[in-house]
Amino acid sequence: MASSSVNPSVHPCDERLPAGQLLTLGIQHVLVMYAGAVAVPLILGAAMGLPKDQVAFLISADLFSCGVATLIQTLGLWIFGIRLPVIMGCTFAAVGPMVAIGTNPSLGILDVFGATIAAGVIGILLAPMIGKLLRFFPPVVVGTVIAVIGLSLMGVGINWAAGGIGNPDYGNPVYLMLSLVVLSLILLINKFARGFIANISVLLGIVVGFVLAAMLGRVNMDGVAHAPWVGIVLPFHFGMPHFDALSVATMVIVMFVTFIESTGMFLAVGDLVERPVDQKALVRGLRVDGLGTLIGGIFNSFPHTSFSQNVGLIGVTGVKSRFVCATGGVILVVLGLFPKMAQVVASVPPFVLGGAGIVMFGMVAANGIKTLSRVDFSKNQHNLFIVAVSVGMGMVPVVAPKFFTQLPHALEPILHSGILLASVTAVVLNVVFNGVRKERDARRDAREAAHEFEGAAHAGDAH
Repeated sequence: MASSSVNPSVHPCDERLPAGQLLTLGIQHVLVMYAGAVAVPLILGAAMGLPKDQVAFLISADLFSCGVATLIQTLGLWIFGIRLPVIMGCTFAAVGPMVAIGTNPSLGILDVFGATIAAGVIGILLAPMIGKLLRFFPPVVVGTVIAVIGLSLMGVGINWAAGGIGNPDYGNPVYLMLSLVVLSLILLINKFARGFIANISVLLGIVVGFVLAAMLGRVNMDGVAHAPWVGIVLPFHFGMPHFDALSVATMVIVMFVTFIESTGMFLAVGDLVERPVDQKALVRGLRVDGLGTLIGGIFNSFPHTSFSQNVGLIGVTGVKSRFVCATGGVILVVLGLFPKMAQVVASVPPFVLGGAGIVMFGMVAANGIKTLSRVDFSKNQHNLFIVAVSVGMGMVPVVAPKFFTQLPHALEPILHSGILLASVTAVVLNVVFNGVRKERDARRDAREAAHEFEGAAHAGDAH
C-alpha cells in the first residue's frame, strides 16, 4: 500500500488522507506497537506485586500518555514535535531501573514516578546538547548497553513462563506448556506470515495463549465485570511523587539512552519519508521524549521514546503521512479511557506473557549484538575489553543480587541496575581506550543503527 498525494505541492509527510484510510492505517500502527506498549506496566506491576486493578490503571495511563506524546510529536506544539510519522511508547530501557527502584523496600512506585518526572524535565533542558553528547556513545557503547538491557530482562520473561515469582504453583507443567505454545506460535508466524500479520506476531501469540489459558480455567477475570467502561486518567493517582536523588540520577541516564535511540530513529524516519532531519528538527523531537516522559510521570506512566517497529511499518506500507500516526495517537488516548479493556489485559496470566517475553527481551539483546557487529574488533582489541567488562558489570545484579548488600543502602538504585552499571562502565572505558569521536561520526553511526532497527522491524517481509 503506497501513499500518493493528490496535490503534488503537498509533501507526502503532510498529506491529509481520507478519514477512512486514516482510521484504518492508524489502527494498524496501534496494533503493531500495542504489545510493546502494555508490556512495560505489566512487567513493573508484576515485579512490584501490585493488585490487578492498579496494574490495569497503569495500562490505561500508559496508553493515554503514549497517545498524548504521539500527538505532540506528530502535530507539533510550540518548540516541541518533530512533525514526522512517529509513534511514541514507553521505552524498555527504563524497565530494569524502574524495577530496581520500585522493588527497593525503602522506595516504591512513587519514587519511580518522581524519577520519571525529574528525568523528563532534565531531558527537555538537555535536548539541545544531544548532538555534542552523542560522541560519547559509539556503537561499542550503544550495542553493549542494548544487549545488557535484553539480558537483564530475560530473567523476568523466564520467571513469567514458570508462573511468576511468588506463585505457589511455580513451574507447573501447564504453565511451561502454554508458554512454549505462545513462543512457538510467534516463531511460526514470523516464519510463514508476511507484512502486517508478521508485525503483530507477539500480539497474536499472547491472544491465542490467553484463549487457551481461559479454556483450561487458568485465567482470573475477577474485577473485569465491575470495572467501568469509561474512566478518566487523573494525575498523581497513586499520590504525590517522591524525588530520591539516586533514583533521579538513574532515570536521567536512562533518558539519555533513549535520546540515543530516538536520534537514530528520527534520522531514519527523515530519510524514509524524504524529509531530512536537521539539528533544529532533531532537538524538537528529542524535547518530546523529555516532555512525554514528564507527562508520563504526572499521569502515572513512564519514560517515552519512538517505537522502532512503527518505523518499519512505514517502510512496509509506503504511507508517509504524519497524520496517520496522529490518528494512532488519538486511538491510544481513547483506549486509555476504557478501564474495562485494561482489566482484561491485566488478566493475562504471567505464563502467557512468559512465552512472548522471552522473544521480546531476547530480540532486544539480539539487536544489541547486531549493533556490536558494526564494531571493529579485529584491528582494535580494546573494544573487546570494553564489551567484556561492561557486560560483566551489567550482569552483577542479575547473577548475584546480594553482591552489593554490604555497601550503603542509599546506593541500591544505582548498584542494583545492571543497565546503569553497564552504561557507565562502557562510556568510561570507551573514553579511556578510544577517546572521544567527532560529532559528525556520531550522527552517521546513529543513522546506520536506526536503519538496522528498521530493517529488523520488518525483516519478515523480505521472504
